Order: sequence, then C-alpha cells, then structure tokens
Amino acid sequence: MGSLDGRVALITGAGHGLGREHALLFAREGAQVVVNDLSVNLDGSALEASAAERVVEEILAAGGEAVANHGDVGDFESAHAMVAQAIDEFGRLDVLVNNAGFVRDSFLHKMTEQQFDDVIRVHIKGHFNTMRHATDHWRDRFKAGEQVDGAVVNTSSGSGTTHPNPGQVNYGAAKAAILAMTLVAAEELGRLGVRANAIAPIARTRATLATPGRIGEMVKAPDDPEAFDIYHPRHVSALVAFLSSAACSVSGKAYAVHGGAISELSGWTPSETYQSDEGWTIERVADALGVAVA
Repeated sequence: MGSLDGRVALITGAGHGLGREHALLFAREGAQVVVNDLSVNLDGSALEASAAERVVEEILAAGGEAVANHGDVGDFESAHAMVAQAIDEFGRLDVLVNNAGFVRDSFLHKMTEQQFDDVIRVHIKGHFNTMRHATDHWRDRFKAGEQVDGAVVNTSSGSGTTHPNPGQVNYGAAKAAILAMTLVAAEELGRLGVRANAIAPIARTRATLATPGRIGEMVKAPDDPEAFDIYHPRHVSALVAFLSSAACSVSGKAYAVHGGAISELSGWTPSETYQSDEGWTIERVADALGVAVA
C-alpha cells in the first residue's frame, strides 16, 4: 500500500521540474492525479507537445491513474475547471498542490509593470484561485456531514525567504506573500478538516537554472554522474507527499527544503524591542537603534 492510496490530487505546473516529480511520486504512492500544466516555455511561448500529457503517459505506463489539464492557474474560471475535473474524473478532491509558476527576472530599475503583474498573477492569484475553488468543494462536503481530510501544499521559494535574489523583486514578493496566504488558509480551513502548509524549495528546475547569481550556480548538476544529486527536484517531493498524506497532522507550517535538508521556517518575529517611556523623537530613535546622527 502507498502512503497516498485513495487520495485524489490536483498538482499545478506538473509538466516539468518539481511538479513533474510530485505527480510521479503521488501516482506511485497510490494517488489519482490531475496533472496540470500550461505547456509553455519560460518566456511564455508554447511548447510543441503537451508537457502534462507526457507526464500522464508516464504515470499510466507505470500502472497509475492520471488525467491531464492544460488550464491557466491565473484565470479564475480555469482554476475552477481544474477542481471540477478532479471531481468529475475521480469523485472528489483531497489534495491541492500549488506548484505552477514562472520567473520574469529584471533588476528593479529595469523591471516593467508587465513583468511585475505577470508574476503576481501567476503566483499569488494562481494560488488563490485554486484554493478558492477547492475550498468550495470541501465546504460542500463538510456541510453534507462528511468527515473531510484535505490538504493544501503551497510553493514558496528561497527567493522569498532565506535567499533573496537580486533581480527578483516581483518573484521574491510573490513567494513571501504565498507564505502569509498559507498561514491564513490554515486558520480558516482547519475547521473543515483541511490542512495547509507551504514549502520553500531550492532545486534544479528550468527556472532556477535560468536564474543569474548564486542560486543558478548552486543547483547545477554534479560533475560526477555517480554522485548524490542533492538538488534533483525529486528530493523535494517526499516532503510534499508526506504533507499531503492522511497520516500527516501538521498544518500552518512552512519548510525550506534543499540540499538534502528540511528546515522549519518561522515568520517575522521581534528580535529586539526598544522602549521609550518619554515618547519618541528622531534623536531618541537614533540613540535606541545605536545609529549616530550626522
């Protein structure tokens, strides 16, 4: 028996990289999977073949169950159709893995409004759209008296947490926002029997290989083909599968996962508090912060 036997999962952006590895592992562990992918290159141009269909073919060839979906997570109605497809094909939805995304990198002084808006649309709105429609489904089941056991796994990034990367003010902002969305969703969905968690992975994907700077260099494949490839995306998928399983009770958590390590993340917390009993002036603020006033 697999750890996801009987679970129905919708995985977005599952045609390549992390999402593909998630879908393959979920199917091997017994889940029925809706494989969503828009099938485009990083620049938005269309691929010659459907990435989602290729992953579905792999799953079916291995004896698993899966269907392809080519919807755009950034479109509200397309997101609704993804959830509806899971219900129509497999009877319900148990797991939502929000993985779809892309990058539109540029330094702040060169970034266009379109580059900023596109990333916000796919990442923040895309996560909202699928969660919104999945929540309707879970609410209906809960109101009908069913004991729901659902899970949401959202995808943040080191760029929005521990590894802020120059040239990604749009992407970093979106990925940090996804963490906040996840924490709020966990508070709201818990009463329905649904857990929500987030991961912040660093792995070798189309996006990270195209990222300039330390992240792009970090994730390159090892020179020795026999060496343990710590940045292969499959090493992230086990965490996603566990968080999606009925055996998991964790909710409202965020985990960085990279290089063979899993670290629980904590949000913004006060590291030091400065107190004034006389009210603040500019000079007192400077003195409290230990900054000399010129």
